[in-house]
Amino acid sequence: MDVVQIVLLAVVQGFTEFLPISSSAHLIVTPTVFGYALQSLAFDVAVHVGTLAAVMLYFRQELTSMAVAIGGSIRRRSLADPSARLGWMVLIATLPILVLGLPLKSLLEFLREDGQLVELVIASTTLGFGLLLWLADAVGKRKRDEYRLGWGSALLIGLFQAIAIIPGTSRSGITMTAGLLLGLTRQAASRFSFLLSIPTILIAGLLQTKELVESPDPVAWGQLWLGAALSFIVAYLTIHFFLRFIERVSMLPFVLYRLVLGLLIYWIVLF
Repeated sequence: MDVVQIVLLAVVQGFTEFLPISSSAHLIVTPTVFGYALQSLAFDVAVHVGTLAAVMLYFRQELTSMAVAIGGSIRRRSLADPSARLGWMVLIATLPILVLGLPLKSLLEFLREDGQLVELVIASTTLGFGLLLWLADAVGKRKRDEYRLGWGSALLIGLFQAIAIIPGTSRSGITMTAGLLLGLTRQAASRFSFLLSIPTILIAGLLQTKELVESPDPVAWGQLWLGAALSFIVAYLTIHFFLRFIERVSMLPFVLYRLVLGLLIYWIVLF
């Protein structure tokens, strides 16, 4: 990979990971549009690790509060502390990806072997789940914050997240969709989605790093570090501005973008 490709993909990942528009789709479509070969899964994971660092830094106070509160809840056997409740809900919502992650990862690797097939899948999921996001934003009551989620709601959001490994679905988009359908405000659905990304990306990053370390093939660690650093900067800024404006702008701009993108991909692949 040359420097231009690394910068381009890192910026794309950092900008799209926490927006409901699918970072995985953009990481697959971008090389095609600019005439590059599809980058390795190792690079995809590296730029995801950069976004992981960004969300952990941004929510550092919440993470500290949740960790302390969870310890206290175990000792007291109580979920009276809102931070403890939120922390447990994030852990519960992570369970489906632990169970379904490896089978779905195999599906992703299969799809990546056929360029045209994966692009058609991206176009379909970009359109379909974009419309579902619009529906959730339109009918959701938007009355609850993330601290009032129950274990059933958290598990449902986790199940929605598990299917996001299919390119074009958008992990952020599908978890925000679930949150909105469950009555969360836009900001609450977004914040829970961002917090849920932490264990999810961490697990994926650790598994892929283990494979890289054990592999006899050479790894361009410098390229991976550069991609991770750039995606970290862009992701941090994206989180900051997204949370400031989402209640005012609604999900409609992202839905419209997904519709245009999905139709454009169909046009490129089929015509």
